Order: sequence, then structure tokens, then C-alpha cells
Amino acid sequence: MPDGPLSLPARLCLLAWAPAPPAGTATAHLSGPVRAGALTELARHGLLVDQDGIATPVDLDSRTGDAVLDGLLELVRESCPHRWRTWVTLYSRVTLDAVREQLLAEGYLRVEKKRVLGVFPSAEYALERVAAVEALREETRQILRGPRPVAGVCERDAAVAMLAASAELLPGEDAGAHEERVRELAERAVASAPGLGEIVDEIRTALATTATALP
Repeated sequence: MPDGPLSLPARLCLLAWAPAPPAGTATAHLSGPVRAGALTELARHGLLVDQDGIATPVDLDSRTGDAVLDGLLELVRESCPHRWRTWVTLYSRVTLDAVREQLLAEGYLRVEKKRVLGVFPSAEYALERVAAVEALREETRQILRGPRPVAGVCERDAAVAMLAASAELLPGEDAGAHEERVRELAERAVASAPGLGEIVDEIRTALATTATALP
């Protein structure tokens, strides 16, 4: 993947622009994939674990050093227990806002200031590093299509492609047509912790359901 070690939720946020969030559904279109990426990242690193189907912080003190992931950990700690699929959408705007601020600081996004009705000030996010995002999108497509063996794809890149396909973030790519490849990428995404397979399956199923429900 291009341009350094972007986190999983940050990559999914960038992929959700095509090249701009669709009018009227921008928040839902972005927030589900971003939250799914953050949940997957925390599970992969053992900071969120499964207890009878409930996403549970491993302890009260662990931190990642990433403001987005640590913010989600804190939110889960302070909230009532919920299943993984619930967390894909619950308060997902919180994670989206944190990721956008992170991408703004790193120069991937910019803020465009406007006035609504010529009077009320407003600010919108727009892509700044368009070429980098296009390169990310193309490489994600290539991972999804093959013929590169899944075993040769690193775990984070496999997770990006699997979640992007589930959320229908790659225009022109039918997730159903790549069903077997997506399943293999899901397994590869947790290769170093195979016990996470059921967690990832629940996250991507919830993400696919959310994507289908969007207009």
C-alpha cells in the first residue's frame, strides 16, 4: 500500500471517497467502514477480545498510541456491553470524526470553508492527496481480484481489501463475484491470531448489511 503506515480505519476512510462522499449519505457511507476497521485493528492486536459474543476491552489501561483506536477503546470501556456487529454502527460518528482529524493533520484531507445560503459558515472535508488515494484504491482492487496469492498479502492489506469489498467501497467490483477471495482474505487478515475468525466474520457481515441498506 502506498504512502506509509496508515491505520486500517484511515485507509478505509480514504477508500470511501469516490472521489467525494455521496451527498446525503456521507456520514453513514464513511462511518461504518471506518468503525469496522478500528474494531478489526483492536481485535488483531488483542486489545478487544470476545467474551460470549461481546466486544470486551482486555483491561482498563491498555493504549495503542493512536488517538482513533484509543478513543474507541475508551468508548467501549465506558459503554454498556454490546456485540461486535452493534459496534459497527453504534456511535460510529465519533470514530469517523477522529479519523478525519487525523487525516487532515497528515495532509490527506483539507477543509473547504463555505457559506450556506451565503450567510451561515460551514466547513467540509475534501481529498487533498488524490493521487495517493487512487493508488491505494487500485492496489486494493488488485488484491481483491488476484492473481496474487492471498498468502503473499500482508495481514493489514488483506483486512483493507476484505472490509472494502464488504462495504462496497470499490466501484465496479461486485463483492459477490469475489466471495471466495474475500473469505480467504478474511482468514489471512487474522493469520497471526486465527481465533479471531468469528469476530471478523461478524464485523464484515454487519458492514455488508449496512452497505446494502444505504441508498
